[in-house]
Amino acid sequence: MRIAIGCDHRGFNAKQEVMKQLTAANHTYQDVGTYSTDSVDYPDFARQVGEVVASNKCDLGILICDTGIGMSIAANKVKGVRAALCCSAFFAERARLHNNANVICLAAQFGPQVIHDAVNAFLITQYEGGRHDRRVQKIKDIESTC
Repeated sequence: MRIAIGCDHRGFNAKQEVMKQLTAANHTYQDVGTYSTDSVDYPDFARQVGEVVASNKCDLGILICDTGIGMSIAANKVKGVRAALCCSAFFAERARLHNNANVICLAAQFGPQVIHDAVNAFLITQYEGGRHDRRVQKIKDIESTC
């Protein structure tokens, strides 16, 4: 699986750990930045990851900032992105299973184990479809009409 990954300065160290996790799981990734702890604006990286995922250049996306909130708001502005702020493996699993989320947003504040477990759940869970198709279509309909 090919993953787009991005962060702001507050998520930089967590992103480094997630990239190790992706490599260990034999995933490839496109790192869109940031590449240091120097202050940057999170919407720039949310947009880049969102555009890469929406254009199908990558299968899924991972975004990390201090709380994950700003990243999720910004990423969801990109047409075709269903970004979910996930605070646990359970939330990550449900985001994929029920909402067909294609970008996970994480808080650097969660700590390494929570982030690791959430990323793992997000990557291994497949969309369930079925009754959820109607709901995901309604999300797409909102996106195309607003």
